[in-house]
Amino acid sequence: MRGRALIWLALTVAPTLAFADPSRLDAILATGVLRVGTTGDYRPFSALDKATGAYSGFDVAMAQSLGEALGVRVDFVPTTWPTLARDLKGGAFDIVMGGVSVTLDRQKIGFFSDPYLRDGKTPIARCADQAKFQTLEAIDQPGVRVVVNPGGTNERFDRARLRRAEIVVEPDNTRIFDELAAGQADVMLTDASETRFQQKQHPNVLCAVHPDQPFDFAEKAYWMAPDPALKAFVDQWLHLTKARGDFDALASRWLQ
Repeated sequence: MRGRALIWLALTVAPTLAFADPSRLDAILATGVLRVGTTGDYRPFSALDKATGAYSGFDVAMAQSLGEALGVRVDFVPTTWPTLARDLKGGAFDIVMGGVSVTLDRQKIGFFSDPYLRDGKTPIARCADQAKFQTLEAIDQPGVRVVVNPGGTNERFDRARLRRAEIVVEPDNTRIFDELAAGQADVMLTDASETRFQQKQHPNVLCAVHPDQPFDFAEKAYWMAPDPALKAFVDQWLHLTKARGDFDALASRWLQ
């Protein structure tokens, strides 16, 4: 009886498994393409060379690594911070890779991978003004111009924390730090990882303000379609990339 029961169970379950709805991971493997959404305006994670159409950055390199692990081609799909959630929800791409911070609102729409970087909001200002902007209270003063890119966690942080300072929205995220260096704004509040990178790009002009002690806690991760199979693969790939030392090698190039 036991043997018959096992045979009956196998015959019952097998068709169910065989005809189960395909996952997003199945679709990626079937088409041979991983569609990666990225803004191309957030160095050191993702930068677009408008002259050549080529992307570069830490998460661009990680996307290529993920594509190799899957055995598929990587297609980068342009998106923006204001439209990021809508584009992911609408199926414009399979995964977002480009310095995305984990938030509960984003979690409602898609799955996050295991986090790969701890981060948080901290100021960056001209080095001559570094001592003036050590605290949120010092920043949130009349006459202080706080520049921000629209649609992401930077703007959300500024709108929630600042009441008296002037918030200056700059739609082109690639221009913000040059404008800051030129004195067209006084300070920016952004992720500590970005302040460290931009400090290197503007030596002796822009200075990160206490990047090791940000004002809040945040983590970066890869944001993807809500598919358990895809998330499981991405998490395992990320784990192995760290264990083999590949992650640290890329981080030493882009994030330090």
